Amino acid sequence: MTIEGWTQTLGAGPLLLIAGAAILVLLFLIIKLRMHALLALILISLATAFATGIPADKVVPVLVNGFGSTLGTVALLVGLGAMLGRIVETSGGAKALADYLINIFGEKRAPFALGLASLIFGFPIFFDAGLVVMLPVVFAVAHRLGGGVLRYGLPAAGAFSVMHIFLPPHPGPVSAATFFDANIGLVLIAGLITAIPTWYITAYLFGLWTGKKLVLPVPELLGHADTAAEENPPRFRTVVGVLLLPLVLIFLNTGLSTLASSGVLPASAKTEAWYQILRTLGETPVALLIAVLVAMFVLGRLRGSRGATLEKLLESSLGPVCSVILITGAGGMFGGVLRTSGIGTALAGVLGDVGIPLLLAGFLISAILRIAQGSATVALTTTAGLIAPAVALAGMNGMQVAALVIAVAAGSVVVSHVNDSGFWLVGRFFGMDVKTTLKTWTVMETLIGVMGFAIAAAIFGVAGLAG
Repeated sequence: MTIEGWTQTLGAGPLLLIAGAAILVLLFLIIKLRMHALLALILISLATAFATGIPADKVVPVLVNGFGSTLGTVALLVGLGAMLGRIVETSGGAKALADYLINIFGEKRAPFALGLASLIFGFPIFFDAGLVVMLPVVFAVAHRLGGGVLRYGLPAAGAFSVMHIFLPPHPGPVSAATFFDANIGLVLIAGLITAIPTWYITAYLFGLWTGKKLVLPVPELLGHADTAAEENPPRFRTVVGVLLLPLVLIFLNTGLSTLASSGVLPASAKTEAWYQILRTLGETPVALLIAVLVAMFVLGRLRGSRGATLEKLLESSLGPVCSVILITGAGGMFGGVLRTSGIGTALAGVLGDVGIPLLLAGFLISAILRIAQGSATVALTTTAGLIAPAVALAGMNGMQVAALVIAVAAGSVVVSHVNDSGFWLVGRFFGMDVKTTLKTWTVMETLIGVMGFAIAAAIFGVAGLAG
């Protein structure tokens, strides 16, 4: 949010000190004083807004804007996703999927199977939407095999994360590719080379290791199937069809957008009714709504559930996720205050004058902006815009430019912490407190970013020698 007629007079140094102090106090309130995360986030957001000099009459609008803009994307997604997950779980569908995966891969490879499925689903689907759809399967496998939720949840969440970070048609790499005038095909190749080994080491192996150290109970967000449902589960292909439906619709949206932006579809297609209707059907809230309606019929009514029973079932799914929605919105509020304060602009100006190699500069600037204000998208687009003129003059070949896109994207994911709404989303979904989320999710995201940058640097070097 920008405030008309107001200019930030504080420099990058004071702003960084304020942001750092705010984060430390927030952690102290939540971890040491055991204050509820929602209250702590609102309090610290308010204090930070005043400390950074935001006009008093604009403080509440800034807070509400940050909260509301986050809820605009999260509330419908989590609410509809919880409804879909509750139907899939209580119908016995999640158990059917879990049994199938275990029969194919074996019990020992169940985390790998979940991660592999998430990699495939995560290619066209954004991180949060994919995770919400996969949760009932993750929870069902964890219930069936034991060993805690992290052993199965981290490989799946990490798979969606690496695909979202490194591969088109996700918005991060597409945005950076646009700034750098990179070839999308080469970015896709570089992204695949980066994403697969990064997931295996930093999400799959790290998830297995962490799952042994921290055995957390499986959250009760989605309920349980009763004995009758487990003894007579729906067919495997029926459940897969229900879960694939929103993913296919969302892919339709992102695919059409990518084809239009790359010139494969004529420019006139964007104004055609069929194009706009198909893209609307593929918007995440609409796609999830359609999936819930289909699941109600296929997994509910066709299997004998009455309307009143389905209504109570769906109503019961919303209560447990209210906390997830509100705390995630408050995390977005805190990040919004930091962005409005101008910390990103001030940092970008300072870092732009640092004389370090372009690839490393892109990664470091993106990482520092990410840590400072929370939003990966803001960090990536700010960094890409900042170094784009230098990229144009650097004389790099196509694969080097693609590697630079990956490097900047890698920086935008490191150190996901309390000013990132995704931190709260994952932590609450997996039933983790703040301290545990920092030790698991934050570490994993940082490892993903660092390893991603290392592979991007290797690609850059090899491409330079070949060119």
